[in-house]
Amino acid sequence: MPLKSITNQTIALAAISQTCLLVQQLATTGAADNAAIKTCMNSLLKIDSDSVLDIYGDLSQLKPGLLQLEKQLTGRTIADPEQARYAASLVFLEKQLSQRPEMLKKITTGIEKAQAQSETFGSIHENVLANLGDLYHSTISTLQPRIMVNGEEQYLAQTNTVNKIRALLLAGIRAALLWRQCGGARWRFLFFRKKLQDEIKFLISQID
Repeated sequence: MPLKSITNQTIALAAISQTCLLVQQLATTGAADNAAIKTCMNSLLKIDSDSVLDIYGDLSQLKPGLLQLEKQLTGRTIADPEQARYAASLVFLEKQLSQRPEMLKKITTGIEKAQAQSETFGSIHENVLANLGDLYHSTISTLQPRIMVNGEEQYLAQTNTVNKIRALLLAGIRAALLWRQCGGARWRFLFFRKKLQDEIKFLISQID
């Protein structure tokens, strides 16, 4: 399969959607599915891969993102404007990052260190998440406009929750980069919306 295909673009969009869903859940409820979080973290730490899907393991690992993406694109209005705002911000910030080679190098170095650390502790260990959270805070958070995550103060005041959210946003940036590499662009939503919807349905059917 060529890199720039509707399938790969949809997989990358589902990954963005999954990170945004998890960020929202953590911020508003203090909890989110660990398996879905692990999929996002593993994708961030996977330096080499044979294919786009290989980055995420398999389609079943992206089912929450695919279902949420289908929900967002069905109907005349966006189902969840806040998640859409997070997604749009990730795509915008990734484009800014692509023009900052020094920051990109810092992130790459940080991810390599976290990847080595995860081999001992696992990708969702609090130490790994803390380092990735700090990496996001010292890099992506300095770009404008910053992503303002809305939620309950009791959860956003918890260090572990904040680290998870920041690490997930970094994984979202990685997914946004992948989407662009696969030929994704904002105008595609206007002219290829039906194709995206059909591809989402097809991919979900492959899971069920």
